[in-house]
Amino acid sequence: MPADRPDLIALLGSRICHDLISPLSAIGNGVELLMMSGAVPGPEIALISESVTNANARIRFFRVAYGAAGPGQSVARSEIRSILDDMTRGGRLAIDWQVPGDVARIEAKLAFLALQCLETALPYGGRVKVAADGEIWQIGAEAAKMKLDAGLWSRLTDPETGAEIAPAHVQFLLFPAELQRQGRKLALKMAETGIAMRY
Repeated sequence: MPADRPDLIALLGSRICHDLISPLSAIGNGVELLMMSGAVPGPEIALISESVTNANARIRFFRVAYGAAGPGQSVARSEIRSILDDMTRGGRLAIDWQVPGDVARIEAKLAFLALQCLETALPYGGRVKVAADGEIWQIGAEAAKMKLDAGLWSRLTDPETGAEIAPAHVQFLLFPAELQRQGRKLALKMAETGIAMRY
């Protein structure tokens, strides 16, 4: 896509996430008001509260991964950590974000798309480490058991090959497209219990 043309997919992602964040926040505020009004906390309230927190984290994650990333925009490290912590809280997946300081939004976008690709390989849990040395990013995943779809992963290094993409795996189309947009090339190493991505 030419640089002077808008990224319609990213603009659509931003619009959808923007429109969903407000009602989700309102539900969360409503739960807090119920608790403050003396309502007896029960499993129903706990379930709603937990679901809203998880949905909010997902929407914030999607906003970075799928939304528009303009030049000069950045994402605070505290915001990234908050998103990743909320998204993985209580689960079997741990994400160790080792990148110091704030990062450019386009860099966060690439990293989040990479994380979502790795998430598909870790349905049983595992640990992911994200690090950057200057402009070079390294993202690695380790787990005792992984679920690797060779057809999907081959698309990251050769987008013209591999399996047909289902909606749940759209990140395997968007990640290589964003790499190309940013003029980056992916080095990918895969094993039974680990995946290493470098770009």
